Amino acid sequence: MRSAVVEHVLPARLILSSQCSTGLTVVLRYRAADPLAVTMVFPAEYSLDERRAPQPEAEVVWVFGRELLASGLELPSGVGDVHVRPCRGPQTMVELRTPEGVALLRFEAGALRRFLAESYRAVPAGRELGLLDPDRALAELLG
Repeated sequence: MRSAVVEHVLPARLILSSQCSTGLTVVLRYRAADPLAVTMVFPAEYSLDERRAPQPEAEVVWVFGRELLASGLELPSGVGDVHVRPCRGPQTMVELRTPEGVALLRFEAGALRRFLAESYRAVPAGRELGLLDPDRALAELLG
C-alpha cells in the first residue's frame, strides 16, 4: 500500500483579474508513502517568482494537506499559504500565496472530488498515521 500513487491531470483556470483568466493543466498527486499530503504541480511559466527564468523541464510544486483540499470543497479552509474554498456553481477555488504574489486557480469541484475519492481508496481517512515513517520524515526534514 505504501507504493500506491494517485495522479490526475486536471484542467484549471488561472484567474488573472475579474475579467481575465487563462487555462492551464495541473497535476494532482497523492502518494501513500506521504499519506497526509497532496502535491499540486503546474508548468514553470506560471511561477510567480520573477527571479527564476522558466526552464522547460521545471515545474512549480505545492504540497499541502489532503484534509485541507477535502474540507475546502465544503467550506472556506486554510491558514497560511494555501486556501481552498467552494465557489459559485460546481467550482472550487485554490489560492496559493507567496511573497511574490497570489495565484488563484479555479477547478471543477467534481474533478477534485474524484481525485480525493481515489486517494481515500488508496489510504482511507484515519489510516494515514499508521503509514507514517517518523525516521524517514525526520531525515527528509534534516535533509
